[in-house]
Amino acid sequence: MSRTATRPARPVRIGPRAAAALVLVTLIGIAAFGWPLLADGQSGLAHSEDAPWLFAALLPLLVAVVVATIADDGMDAKAVAMLGVLAAVGAALRPLGAGTAGLEPMFFLMVLSGRVLGPGFGFVLGSVTMFASALLTGGVGPWMPFQMLALGWFALGAGLLPWAEQIRGRAELAMLAAYGFVGSFAYGTVMNLQGWVMLQGMGQGVSFHPGDPVAANLARFAAYCLATSLGWDLGRAALTVVLTLTLGATLLKALRRATRKAAFDAPVSFDPGTDGRGR
Repeated sequence: MSRTATRPARPVRIGPRAAAALVLVTLIGIAAFGWPLLADGQSGLAHSEDAPWLFAALLPLLVAVVVATIADDGMDAKAVAMLGVLAAVGAALRPLGAGTAGLEPMFFLMVLSGRVLGPGFGFVLGSVTMFASALLTGGVGPWMPFQMLALGWFALGAGLLPWAEQIRGRAELAMLAAYGFVGSFAYGTVMNLQGWVMLQGMGQGVSFHPGDPVAANLARFAAYCLATSLGWDLGRAALTVVLTLTLGATLLKALRRATRKAAFDAPVSFDPGTDGRGR
């Protein structure tokens, strides 16, 4: 049996069922985050008490993405093992900074893993990591599937960054750091939207008003983000940039080496005239 001697690191493939499941969960996730902005104030849908029911709808769909990815042969045993290792590392990293000025070191791991292993693997990794870290830290609640979805999108975006084969070295690290900075704010903003609609009794300038025009509510939401979470998101973004620039080169090299050795989707060919033992 022979394999190519040198093989570039390849991301985990996204099959048709996994792609369909990923599109479905993304569309439903967008609706889950944004439905209160469009709901009629008299319909009952905009009541904050209804939001936790989305837990039951989102969690099975996130699991379906993982199952579909495995069923499409996008993940073999080696990829699943790597997923487990990276998710465990990410879950262990989260408590190191959680609760302190938004310092969450697991975000830089999601950026680098998504870059090397691809968008599908990145989405699954982000979701599984957040699920594992929630169990580890006791952070299980109606917000958990939203966190899983948001971190999955964050890691997926890193896998969609261009020029995976062309850019290396400092230019790649700069691009990943810039993505990590912007993506950290995007993650915080999305999660703010989930929690904002459930909070009542705040000032008129920052409260969610069910049934009001979307533009008016978005203006209040922007004021809410500036007043409550700007510093937290800045801490997350700054730490992601620092870790990416200082540790990124080493971790990227390690991930690519592991991916080459695992040889995901590597074709296997048998030399004619041998019995499989080189004779």
